[in-house]
Amino acid sequence: MGLDESAIATAKNYRQQAAALLLYQSVFTSDISQALLSLLDAISTANQTACLLAYGQWFSALATQQQNWQQHLADQIVTADNAFAQQAQTLPQRFSTDTKGTDAQITDTQIAKHISPSLLAAAKYDLTILYSFYQLSADQLSQWVAKVCDRPAPPVIQPFSLPPYPLPFFTTADWTNATAEIAIYYRTHGVGIFGQFTAFRWQLASSTSNGGNSIQSGNSTLNSNTNGQLVGISYPDPIQLDQLIAYDHPKQQLIQNTEFLLQGYTAQNVLLYGARGAGKSSLVKALLNEYHAQGLRLIEVPKACLKDLPQIVGPLSRVPQKFVIFVDDLSFEDDDEAFKALKVVLEGGITARPQNVVVYATSNRRHLIREFFDERPSPKDADEIQAWDTVQEKLSFSDRFGLTLTFTPADQPTYLTIVRQLAAQAGLSLEPENLEWRARQWATRHNGRSGRSARQFVDFLIAEQGDR
Repeated sequence: MGLDESAIATAKNYRQQAAALLLYQSVFTSDISQALLSLLDAISTANQTACLLAYGQWFSALATQQQNWQQHLADQIVTADNAFAQQAQTLPQRFSTDTKGTDAQITDTQIAKHISPSLLAAAKYDLTILYSFYQLSADQLSQWVAKVCDRPAPPVIQPFSLPPYPLPFFTTADWTNATAEIAIYYRTHGVGIFGQFTAFRWQLASSTSNGGNSIQSGNSTLNSNTNGQLVGISYPDPIQLDQLIAYDHPKQQLIQNTEFLLQGYTAQNVLLYGARGAGKSSLVKALLNEYHAQGLRLIEVPKACLKDLPQIVGPLSRVPQKFVIFVDDLSFEDDDEAFKALKVVLEGGITARPQNVVVYATSNRRHLIREFFDERPSPKDADEIQAWDTVQEKLSFSDRFGLTLTFTPADQPTYLTIVRQLAAQAGLSLEPENLEWRARQWATRHNGRSGRSARQFVDFLIAEQGDR
């Protein structure tokens, strides 16, 4: 049967519009968008085999991501990293919004005082094009495929149960007047990788195949001379602050320090030191869940990658988000040179320490560098004249953190308090005496009294009661 000339012209026009984008070319770099462009090419040339293959790839990609085309396009726009988005990030703080949405009173005229007019014009131009793609329905594409291939129309991807669109303008008919709205979104939520993810892991490029999404970005702030890269964590630990019981004083100190960071003040680097299982790491991760909407981002750096810290931290000063560099279970061997890279970040070198970056490290050791008795100077030692200076450098390394929070081992009353509150949060129905007796037995037979043991015990009770 074949397409009529007007339909072929329409498909070609869509393809040309995608090529005409000035700022938002990245919207069409995803697998879904690339499959759509291939489909438009096949329709434009009435290539039956290519048409069927491209439609199948497009359908499969949407199904894998559990999105329809409109939702995918919206996601690509709000996570785009381009010159307009980057300049929007430099808007004054007053242009940021809370999690409820954008201030409708802010206009393009107000935004134009801070963003280049040429960028605003280019953004309007691109949004007009992108709106035409937003209107391109799966039903229309299915019908074109049916006509090109003289076959029944293939199934259309049905809308999934999707979260609300990230911005109200996606449901309106005029996107050209949405530049202020989307600029404020970029200022509030970030762009590129920092708009797409809140938690990251720094790891060697060869080890990014598992546990996250490897991130590539056009933003030059992420370029590095190392072999490492940021990997976005799609599903960070969901632990919440109210699930962390006891240790109220260090908890409040860390919360206060984090709020100083978010408010733009100089916050302290923090060493969380103390007993295993006390919830030190969980507390740092819970801060992300509490404050990510205010621009907090968490970057986990393993000890093996500490030498990359200057390359990780330096570029972060050029973005508005606030960053916690998280180093878990920190300690150093006698001949470990990685601590020198950490010293540079903690104290700063010639380059000032970025005010939007802090280091939160956890450790079970108060003195982070191992020291041996035979290292202490004595009259027979002739290897180093100023040996005590070396000893003092090692012992004072933890003092380079502005704030040291101590987590003491849990005594029995503290342990039972944690168990009771966790059980109450979980809605467990056990007699208090029975709950406490079993909690004491669990601590004796397992890992002792700690917040971690209490959590493991309550998780066991939840599974036990759910199995009945």
